[in-house]
Amino acid sequence: MTSKELLYVEDALGHEQFLKSCACKTSNQLQDAELKQYMKELESKHSELYNKILNLL
Repeated sequence: MTSKELLYVEDALGHEQFLKSCACKTSNQLQDAELKQYMKELESKHSELYNKILNLL
């Protein structure tokens, strides 16, 4: 893997980690049960994507 490709993967991992963190924080602040559940689903999805990208290495 070239250094440029590695930088791209690291960037993608950082984005997924950030999005997961945002979804988690938001779900903890929401009172609406439906929106809270949706944000938890997004958190889970970004966690899965993070792990998939990490497993490519």
